[in-house]
Amino acid sequence: MKSPYAGLRFAAVAAAFLLVAACSSSSETGNASTSPSTSSSTVTPGTQQDLVTNVGDRVFFDLDQSSIKDEGKATLQRQAAWMKLYPNLTFTLEGHADERGTREYNLALGGRRAAAAKDYLVSLGVDAARIKTVSYGKERPVCLESSEDCWAQNRRAVTVVAEGAGS
Repeated sequence: MKSPYAGLRFAAVAAAFLLVAACSSSSETGNASTSPSTSSSTVTPGTQQDLVTNVGDRVFFDLDQSSIKDEGKATLQRQAAWMKLYPNLTFTLEGHADERGTREYNLALGGRRAAAAKDYLVSLGVDAARIKTVSYGKERPVCLESSEDCWAQNRRAVTVVAEGAGS
């Protein structure tokens, strides 16, 4: 004989399942969204996290190159617009290279990459005095594998909020 509570137990389990499913569904939707209004509730405007999340902090280069590719120009255009919103901020543009080549060569290449990114930002109206450059060459890789995909991630210029964040 069935318990009179079996139906209630089933309904409670089903309701709990639906509640969990609804929560995970809305959570996934929130994470997938890239609109500034969604992320602005969790990211403080004018911070490095804001730059990374809403604009993009890096541009990538081809092997032995320091010329800015179209995708990089689009990122730097977004950065320039963002930088103009926060005139109290200063920045460091870090130039990086992959592991191939000598230390000296990669330091020079990283310097040219950082300078190219800075020059493009300045051409878009960002005050040059707000941006300093530094080259790390191959000394700070983000990927340690010896593969083309990994090397491509290491050939980059990264914009870092240096001073003024949170002021």
